[in-house]
Amino acid sequence: MKKLLIIGLSLACSICTVAQKIASFEVQPERAHMLSTPASINLDEISFVPDSALTLLQVENGKKTLVPFQIHHAGQRTLNWTIAPGKKRYIYELVKGAGSAATSDIKATLNEGALVVRNGQKNLLSYHYQTVYPPTGIDTNFKRSGFIHPLWTPNGQELTRIQAPDHYHHYGIWNPWTHVYFEKDTVDFWNIKGKQGTVRFAKFASVTDGPVFSEFEALHEHVVFKKDGSEKVALNELQTVRVYKPQEQDKYYVVDITSKMNCATASPFLIVAYRYAGMGWRTTEYWNNQNCEVLTSEGKTRKDTDGSKAKWCIVQGALPGNDSGGIAFLSYPANFNHPEPMRIWTENTNGRGDMFFNFAPTKDKNWLLEPGKTYTLKYRLVVFNGKFDAAKAESAWQYFAAPPKAKMVK
Repeated sequence: MKKLLIIGLSLACSICTVAQKIASFEVQPERAHMLSTPASINLDEISFVPDSALTLLQVENGKKTLVPFQIHHAGQRTLNWTIAPGKKRYIYELVKGAGSAATSDIKATLNEGALVVRNGQKNLLSYHYQTVYPPTGIDTNFKRSGFIHPLWTPNGQELTRIQAPDHYHHYGIWNPWTHVYFEKDTVDFWNIKGKQGTVRFAKFASVTDGPVFSEFEALHEHVVFKKDGSEKVALNELQTVRVYKPQEQDKYYVVDITSKMNCATASPFLIVAYRYAGMGWRTTEYWNNQNCEVLTSEGKTRKDTDGSKAKWCIVQGALPGNDSGGIAFLSYPANFNHPEPMRIWTENTNGRGDMFFNFAPTKDKNWLLEPGKTYTLKYRLVVFNGKFDAAKAESAWQYFAAPPKAKMVK
């Protein structure tokens, strides 16, 4: 009996030794918190304990629960996790040891020229890094790489479309510029049939998986086709796509898209004002003017959205399987010309009201990109099934613009 007591005390002491508390911190949402929200804290300001030795716990009513977390290295170590909605205060402990939360990773895999992000057995997003050619018999100048398609809802319906017969140059979710002045020529990277320019995938800078998000960084080259038959890269774009793991109770997930652009030569890259350019989304062909709707942060609908400006825009509608869903598209407040102008097709487009959405920061304003400088555009997509409303979109935008702040607790 005495021997068993000694063993029990030894085990208790060893657990106490393994689970050493490093720090406590809290998050107190300052405004309506209606959705699961990505959160982060600078880990290097807290501890230099190696990543593999750390555990994150949530403390509530004296109970401690393991929290899935992911550490990202980009100049500093950042601790990332997800905050569920509904509470006014969240308390966390960072400890050394004590095990980790049992959760599967959200993963990116390469499959026949595409990088596919999956959560378990569910596809969420596909990014094409190999060149996709148009259908047989269509001008091969319409080929393209470096775009997202399909983007799936949590229930598996496709929200994107490529190579529609009315616009073969439309590629799911993609980011070309339409009217650019470069080295005394005007170049169109959007309408690629004219073969003035295009955007190409060059390489992956990184691919990351984990229990909180899957992320890839892709280098895009904005290529000019010169009049003498040569090609020249005018702009380098490092596009980072981060897909957050959906929470079990949620009918939505979050995708962050960040584009960092640098002039590739000593020549400036002048994006001239034009009615569309930038981050475009050709939606599912299932939608038309009878089953699709639009709502912006300024209360505009599809009838009066085109040309207006907004912080966010919801595009949603009916989907196969007697379902519904869509995307809440959020613009970061530091983006050029924010709130951003939008290009949205009218209700009679193509006769049936096909849907196209575009945050077009240069719709009404030139943008000069100068050599030696970095220019950034950031967007957040809340991809959902069901119905989204203005309150949810505003809450999502508020926490995209100002992420939850964690502060240390003594």
